[in-house]
Amino acid sequence: MSASELDTLKAELLEAVAAASDLASLEEVRVGALGKKGRVSALMQRLGSMPPEERRDFGQAVNAVKMAVSDALEAKRETLARAATTAKLAAERADVTLPVREGPLAEGRVHPVSQVTDEITEIFADMGFSIAEGPDIETDFNNFTALNIPPEHPARQDHDTFYFAEGPDGTRPVLRTHTSPVQIRTMLNNKPPLRIIAPGRVYRCDSDQTHTPMFHQVEGLVIDNEAHLGHLKWVLEEFCKAFFEVPEVKMRFRASHFPFTEPSMEVDIGYAKVGDEIRIGEGDQWLEILGCGMVHPNVLTAVQLDPKKYQGFAFGVGIDRLTMLKYGAPDLRAFFSGDLRWLKHYGFAPLAVPTLAGGLS
Repeated sequence: MSASELDTLKAELLEAVAAASDLASLEEVRVGALGKKGRVSALMQRLGSMPPEERRDFGQAVNAVKMAVSDALEAKRETLARAATTAKLAAERADVTLPVREGPLAEGRVHPVSQVTDEITEIFADMGFSIAEGPDIETDFNNFTALNIPPEHPARQDHDTFYFAEGPDGTRPVLRTHTSPVQIRTMLNNKPPLRIIAPGRVYRCDSDQTHTPMFHQVEGLVIDNEAHLGHLKWVLEEFCKAFFEVPEVKMRFRASHFPFTEPSMEVDIGYAKVGDEIRIGEGDQWLEILGCGMVHPNVLTAVQLDPKKYQGFAFGVGIDRLTMLKYGAPDLRAFFSGDLRWLKHYGFAPLAVPTLAGGLS
């Protein structure tokens, strides 16, 4: 091969290197030129059959072509590699101008019933009440007998109470119908003076817009030597003012009947309705919110307390209904539907912890 032909081959190969658009096509050029069967490699293989006087000059010429092509390949490879890296970074980069996704603290919501339970416990804790808890499955004695509820009382019937199968001793455990059994357990295991509230789940065979088979209730109990109705009235009045966050409330106590209290009373609170809004502490309309009374002597006797020495008062209120009243939820059944849209609307931010100093709601 003459010098002019080597120059032509060199020019062709360098042009092919320059025309390579990516690393894959550049590799094809390299193999075609410098591979085992490449055009330059084929020329190097001819050296063995050439006369000695021609071999040196031809070898130097072919080697010069090989070096030129190799240098061109290396330079092109670096250029293409930088371009590929730049393209990859451009495609995979994070656009920091986009808004940050909200995390659990922003997206999560505390259920209104949980929030109101915290509000209630915060208020009564400030009054010196402690929190008492008990099991959801209760004995007939704790749920009925110790509370002076007679055997023929309608609350004991299957249409009102969830019973379990009869045990070996002949008794039937029940899903507690109120949190009053917690009061019984507290009085059996502790000596007066007692000042507790008992929030928790309770169960009854009922379901409509304002009733569900499972709901939430909080009951309060005070037992000592001198508690009287005046103390009860003050506790409930202060609770309502703090809970509804109003300076004054109007309350009236109506005579009623509960087996476990004597005297027994229903408590109404004054309100005004402005459009769809209920304003507590205003107007001349009345809304029943809870039941209360002085602890019946038979209940004290059932828990081995002398009714001639001790006395006290108790009250109970539905947490779900308080939630509906304060936060305007129209249907109790939605509380237990698991609808995230509902929870997003009525729920509370995880860090919105209710305090009397910072505000409950």
